[in-house]
Amino acid sequence: MMEVKLKFGIDQLLFGMKQKDVEALYGKPSSQYVDEEDNIVYVYNQQKMRLTFYDEEEMRLGYIIAQHPNLTLFGETFIGKTWEEVKSLLATNKITKLETELVEGTENYFSEENWMFVNVDYGQVFKIELGAVFKEKDDDFDWKF
Repeated sequence: MMEVKLKFGIDQLLFGMKQKDVEALYGKPSSQYVDEEDNIVYVYNQQKMRLTFYDEEEMRLGYIIAQHPNLTLFGETFIGKTWEEVKSLLATNKITKLETELVEGTENYFSEENWMFVNVDYGQVFKIELGAVFKEKDDDFDWKF
């Protein structure tokens, strides 16, 4: 199982890790590229994750996009479940304030407090995106590693 830990990361991945720390866990990425903001993105095919290391933050892990079917949130798998099932799971765990956006037919539900996007297509959750959160008092990231 790969547990989503809101504000922290996924499984053993923690926001703030450097590339060498991630490679110690998962080995070299299946591929990698540099995005339009000069961040380095590692792609891990087996784990079905994209990991973004922020250029302006000393290449720390700051963003994760994941869609592995074994991902769990609050102890339950959620990839492939209906949005209503996942919305209920979130509500049970006191996450009810969600912004909604529709992009080319895909519904995106965003929890700013947890910096989490839940992506829904054809009524089913197919992807989650997590970002490092900011400290309450300033605009610095609250790194967990």
